[in-house]
Amino acid sequence: MKTSQYAMIIDSAKCIDCKGCVVSCSIANKVSRGFSRNWIKETVPDFSRRNRTTTHFQPGACMHCEKPTCVSVCPTGATYRDQETGIVEIDRGLCIGCGNCIPACPYGARFRDPVRRVADKCNYCAERREAGLQPACVDTCPTKARVFGDIGDPESEASRLIEQHRSRLVRVVNT
Repeated sequence: MKTSQYAMIIDSAKCIDCKGCVVSCSIANKVSRGFSRNWIKETVPDFSRRNRTTTHFQPGACMHCEKPTCVSVCPTGATYRDQETGIVEIDRGLCIGCGNCIPACPYGARFRDPVRRVADKCNYCAERREAGLQPACVDTCPTKARVFGDIGDPESEASRLIEQHRSRLVRVVNT
C-alpha cells in the first residue's frame, strides 16, 4: 500500500491579503461564524531598515505536524495523525470538546466549535479531496500562493516546489 505525505506549500511573497482563502475555507467546511481554520497574519513594516516599507502577509493553517502535540494530549484518541496521508484529523464522534488540544498546538490552529461543541481545524478539505478537488483555499487563491499536494510524489507540484526552493525552506517538525 502506497502512503502519501500531503502538505500545503505557501509562498507568502505572493499573498495579497484578499482573504479569499479564509472565506472559501469557512464556506466549504461550514465553519461557525467568528472562527476560521486558516488565517493571514500581517507583519508591520520595519521602517528603520532601508527598503523595508512594505507590509508582508503570512498565510497559515494547521501544519499537520509529524509528531503532533495535539494528538498526545487528546484523552479519547479523537485527534490522530493518519498514517497513510500524514494529515492530522479529528474524529468528531470521539471528540468530547475538552479543549486539551487547543493550547497544545504551537501554531494556534485549533479552536472549539461553539455549535458542534468539538475541536476543529484544517483537514485539507477532506470532502473536496474525496471528490477529486483541491482544498478550497488553494482553488480560490488568485495569486496561487498556496499549493497542495503529496510531497512524497516527486511528480507533484508541491514536491517540485520543495525541491526547487530547498535552500530557503524551513522544515518545522514538532517533537
